[in-house]
Amino acid sequence: MRRLDNCPAPAKLNLFLHVTGRRADGYHLLQTAFQLIDRCDYLDVEVREDGQICRTNDIEGVPADSDLIVRAARLLQTHTGCQLGANLTLRKHLPMGGGVGGGSSDAATTLLALNHLWETGLQREELMRLALQLGADVPFFLFGENAFAEGVGEELQALTTPDVWFVVLEPGVQVPTPAIFSAKELTRDTKPVRIADFPGDAKQTWKNDLQTVACALFPQVDAAIQWLSQYGDAKMTGSGSCVFCAFVEESAAEQVLKQVPDRWVSWKAKALSRHPMAQKLGSKNIWLEAGLTLK
Repeated sequence: MRRLDNCPAPAKLNLFLHVTGRRADGYHLLQTAFQLIDRCDYLDVEVREDGQICRTNDIEGVPADSDLIVRAARLLQTHTGCQLGANLTLRKHLPMGGGVGGGSSDAATTLLALNHLWETGLQREELMRLALQLGADVPFFLFGENAFAEGVGEELQALTTPDVWFVVLEPGVQVPTPAIFSAKELTRDTKPVRIADFPGDAKQTWKNDLQTVACALFPQVDAAIQWLSQYGDAKMTGSGSCVFCAFVEESAAEQVLKQVPDRWVSWKAKALSRHPMAQKLGSKNIWLEAGLTLK
């Protein structure tokens, strides 16, 4: 039986996130820098011959039919007409409702693994277009490298980011994205920036426009940011709730971790320049087909 085990679904951080406008359909226009990090969920995928898509383990609060990994598998199956199925086993390490893209990354890794195992042969661009049906962040995890994103998050350009370590705090709350984007207090008119300005333009404030709203609604997020700000430029990722701070040296990140109060879950992560599934898929990965060198 064909299978792939321990398929990594990496987290992302938003190094900044600006809301620059709102479309007629209600979706917000964004600019952000997506950073891959080496903290991951892991997925085991086994091919079934009967066409059934089955999640083999329970995940608290996530029914199988609404799980993005199941939805992703069924979407690929329908789109390609594939008659094969899959058993999917997901080991969660990334917090839900934390703004680190866990569900979106899980869905992307599902698509990558099954496109390989089912031999459906979709190229990167087609897989990214398909993935947009699952959520605005999913195409980024199929892009293969860090990115400057615009639109609703789906217009991506490759971005070189610093090789650093991050300390990440989980404030202990799940922040519902709709509550943040629907808040009257949300800034929706930040002046657009250029990819060439990031991160070197010292005159530009590289902030998260969603952070002020999240802190007002969830004091736990504000408390985590205030504490971590002792050590550097701490900010929230995505629509929350996780907060992070960058450090040049791993040893500096380790020292901060030792000081974190017990009320928070905390961890360190290393910046990645490429998606770790490239190694898992070897010479048949979609990024090599797209002409990317994934070292």
